[in-house]
Amino acid sequence: MSKTLILTGWGHKDYACGAALALRHYKQADILGISKRRLPEFLENVSGCTEIVILGVSLTGDAERLATALKSLKERKVLVHWISVFDFPKWMGEDIKANLASTIFGSNLLEAVSETFGLPHDDLLPLYSDKEAAGRQYSEFLEAAMYFYRNYQDEQAYPRVIRHLAATDPESKWTDAERQMIAHYRCYGGRELIGKSDAISHLREQIDKVAQHPRARVLILGESGTGKETIAFQIHFKSARRAEPFIAFNCASVSPNLLEASLLGYAKGAFTGGDPTGHAGIFETADGGTVFLDEIAELPLEAQGILLRVLEGGRFQRISETREVEVNVRVIAATNRDLAALVSDGRFREDLFQRLNVIQLRAPALREHKEDIPAIARSYRKNNEMPGTLTQAQNEALLEYDYPGNVRELNNLLERAEVMELSDYRQLIREHKEMNASLARKTAEVVPDNLEEATRLHIKRVCEKCNGNITKAAEALGASRNTVRKYLEGKGE
Repeated sequence: MSKTLILTGWGHKDYACGAALALRHYKQADILGISKRRLPEFLENVSGCTEIVILGVSLTGDAERLATALKSLKERKVLVHWISVFDFPKWMGEDIKANLASTIFGSNLLEAVSETFGLPHDDLLPLYSDKEAAGRQYSEFLEAAMYFYRNYQDEQAYPRVIRHLAATDPESKWTDAERQMIAHYRCYGGRELIGKSDAISHLREQIDKVAQHPRARVLILGESGTGKETIAFQIHFKSARRAEPFIAFNCASVSPNLLEASLLGYAKGAFTGGDPTGHAGIFETADGGTVFLDEIAELPLEAQGILLRVLEGGRFQRISETREVEVNVRVIAATNRDLAALVSDGRFREDLFQRLNVIQLRAPALREHKEDIPAIARSYRKNNEMPGTLTQAQNEALLEYDYPGNVRELNNLLERAEVMELSDYRQLIREHKEMNASLARKTAEVVPDNLEEATRLHIKRVCEKCNGNITKAAEALGASRNTVRKYLEGKGE
């Protein structure tokens, strides 16, 4: 029995609509979204097909591997179509062309597929256009499908959208699971790590590894505004706990006398003016899921002891209650401070630090992956429905600034530009620097005149930059670990 496989690119509605039109021609076909970089490798290993249609995927990658794979498919009597609006690249040799049934047409992929198979496509145009209500609905459907692939490795979501497109199904024909996928994307689609830099790619790899171990505790270090909660959120939603609650709690947001009640809850009648039926704390509320403790360094010592007891046994008592509550939660903590130094100063319990510091991740500062700034800006503007696109001059201006407030500061700048209708981003950033100049002067530490004290201050700053990792700080300073430790302990050389 013949089997057709439609390979299509990601990210653009013309790819999906082109694949939908090809599906109409073949009636029955498997559909797979694929990256152009994976094409040679994929074609080397594909099996069970008599026909392959490649849409919107550039013929790039290793040319020799691509030629060998196509030759092998032809020898196995597999017909490979390449349908594109772009002509053959200059590098392509005859050994590749000879093994392709190629078709190159017009201005967009939908027209190219229409010409190839002699099929009308007028009924797809309302779904293709974002000016039509149905087109906007399908745009969101596609974005949700790609979000589920990126974050949850769901390879079937994208083909499902294409099958609905091929049938021009209205929203009423979408399944409950598909509507839930879209609702999930609406709620959480803006909570992704954006960028392709080495720093962000490495962090994504770490998140994927950690997510597969749903009990392991994680400590996230990084400056304010680097997206530590987003990292915690990604760990949770890529893990087996994904269907359970994700509860974020800021340890600095509650007065010390209410922390125990917030963490553990309280029994009926425990407080005058409290909930008369009692109240579940964050650990009980998050049972089965994840508790994210932000600004963990601000937790008072007494509350640290309470948290330690929960982590050690997974059991606790609500205030004014003798019954023990048992919970199964993953704890992810985050801070922008040097926890190791706080332990040395006696302001953070060492036993709690060891309990939290099972897996340590670092959120990179924005200045360390500035090449991601245009993509982060595009994502923020899209999620906040800001019209138009940034110009090259605007992107260049954004790239020139170092963002001490990191991604949060970048987002604030973009919002200010939108509200104040500012198109000159260099002027925007100049004004922003002036607005924050007095704050910078107030918060900057004065360098001491004494050489030893100045050295100690510099070593402390480098250690903070390295998130308390003395080995990394020693390497950056060109000094020994013992020297660094002595200065941190106030002993000097």
